[in-house]
Amino acid sequence: MPFQRFVESGRIAYVSDGPHKGKLVAIVDIIDQNRVLVDGPSSNVPRCEMRLNDLHLTKFRIRFPYTGSTRVVRKAWEAANINDLWKQTMWARKVEAKKKRLELSDFDRFKLRKARQIRNKLRTDAFYRLKKKAKKTKATGTSKKVEKK
Repeated sequence: MPFQRFVESGRIAYVSDGPHKGKLVAIVDIIDQNRVLVDGPSSNVPRCEMRLNDLHLTKFRIRFPYTGSTRVVRKAWEAANINDLWKQTMWARKVEAKKKRLELSDFDRFKLRKARQIRNKLRTDAFYRLKKKAKKTKATGTSKKVEKK
């Protein structure tokens, strides 16, 4: 089956555009092929209509009755521990790292650049030491020929 994530009731989605950008919501109902009714009880997103173009579907899904109230969605959200599961994903870590990079000052970027230069110099030195050692052992290994009887 090629598709793993479907637009369905209970699917958790990441908002990629609009006033609630960067928050998680749960799809409560499907209005039509372009719009859904969403609710984000733990991310402070009120129940509202959103375009599917503004959402990215995640792998998480919670179970609750069809068009459940905000209270029902909140209980299902907390029972499934969605916030902790989201923080463990690589996607969430990348979003957090991007946010940190945007908040860096000029001096922070300078310090980061210098730290990377030092790290790369250490890495290069270690590589060339290993390369030289391998070349030395290879040269001594080929000069000694083993005779077979």
